[in-house]
Amino acid sequence: MLGWIDTVLQGILLGGLYALYATGLSVIFGIMRLVNLAHGDLIVLAAFLILALATAGVPIVLALVIVVPLMFALGYALQSLMLNRVLGRNILPPLLITFGLSIIVQNGLLESFSADTRFLNVGPLQGASLPLGGGIAVGVMPLICLAASIAVILLLNGVFYRTAVGRAFRATSDDVEIAQLMGINNKTIYALTMGIALAVCAVAGFFLGARANFDPSIGPARLLYAFEAVIIGGLGSLWGTLAGGIVVGVAQTVGAHIDPEWQILSGHVAFLIVLVIRPRGLFPRAVD
Repeated sequence: MLGWIDTVLQGILLGGLYALYATGLSVIFGIMRLVNLAHGDLIVLAAFLILALATAGVPIVLALVIVVPLMFALGYALQSLMLNRVLGRNILPPLLITFGLSIIVQNGLLESFSADTRFLNVGPLQGASLPLGGGIAVGVMPLICLAASIAVILLLNGVFYRTAVGRAFRATSDDVEIAQLMGINNKTIYALTMGIALAVCAVAGFFLGARANFDPSIGPARLLYAFEAVIIGGLGSLWGTLAGGIVVGVAQTVGAHIDPEWQILSGHVAFLIVLVIRPRGLFPRAVD
């Protein structure tokens, strides 16, 4: 029994990481109805940027603080200069652009950092754990990651529901044409949305590197986990995204507990089961 309790706990903590992967994707879809195929690669890009700064002697936490606004600026520029030009009723052009961006980021990282696996050294926290009794312990970094995921969602909810710009976000999400008639510049809102999403990618990249090895090729797998968490939770629901990440994480650890070869498959099976039972996810938000 204790083994199963430990398995579920580890799955919940893993779900916190998947929720961080998925939160930026959920924000983008909730406001722009856009699936960013480069999302996973941008998370990996953020991890490599933090690594580059840390290698240059910048303290790891300060490196994260520097990379967050850099990723926001990248997202704002990407949306303003490229994606705003092709957003419309046809979803194919933005999908093709983000697919091309994914290839560019992967190959750029490969040329710059090689195919070697890397990790972010966070010092004593790397292997620290908290004993809970009965032979069960939880890692400090996974616990911090889950707390960071919750904090990011709380912060975003505060922005979306308690600020003037948040009202503009919600108005644009509900009906872009009416929002424009009310004087809201939808292109600026979209650029801010992408900037926020990539700032969250920076946080996700930090915990990706702090919890596991990474290399330039792992972005698509991170995108898949993020996409599954968003769909399971319900499109546009941030708390649903956290729930979706936990569902995927627990499914993977339970599968690995039964047979190590089932870890990844179990997450995909859980995704399919939820999709069959609740096609709109566990906590759907009304979308057109």
